[in-house]
Amino acid sequence: MSRYTGPKFKLSRRLGISLGGSGKELKRPFPPGQHGPGQRKKLSGYGIQLQEKQKLRHMYGMNEKQFRNLFDKASKIQGISGENFMVLLESRLDNLIYRLGFANSRSGARQLVAHGHVTVNGKKVDIPSYTVSTGETLGLRERSKNLSSIKEALANRNYLPTYLEYNDSALEGKYIRLPERSELPQEIDEKQIVEFYSR
Repeated sequence: MSRYTGPKFKLSRRLGISLGGSGKELKRPFPPGQHGPGQRKKLSGYGIQLQEKQKLRHMYGMNEKQFRNLFDKASKIQGISGENFMVLLESRLDNLIYRLGFANSRSGARQLVAHGHVTVNGKKVDIPSYTVSTGETLGLRERSKNLSSIKEALANRNYLPTYLEYNDSALEGKYIRLPERSELPQEIDEKQIVEFYSR
């Protein structure tokens, strides 16, 4: 199954969360389509589990195979599988570039990484799914530091997570520690996702 490339606002309204993080998508807080406003559809247990999985998958912009492989990896780590899974998602290079404010969206951050603008510990890395380890430094290549899209995104950044450090003069960030569950998306019920994959 390939990555979703359709209208993001429609998808956000269908899932009931802001996938872009801006909240603009939910100005009309009901599902899209002719019958959206009056829908009173009660989801089954499976439907709720599937919806939670789709919320998280689309939030991080991943295809099903990647998503499932990462879940299997998280299940093998000691601790709570659901929380481990969300920490692994948050540790992806494209996500941390988005969190540092180098891009306005995760898809924009993925494009920056894939086009070779990003460095990890001073070396170019062009794999968006690269798992960043704590202590690693994320930056931009010299020729990329003057890109107008990056300057604009940094100017619009209004939040920097506490598990990241940012050096404004060097345009570099450091992943100082793993995030805690309270710092990750609260609208996701990861227990439902664990149950979905444990069927």
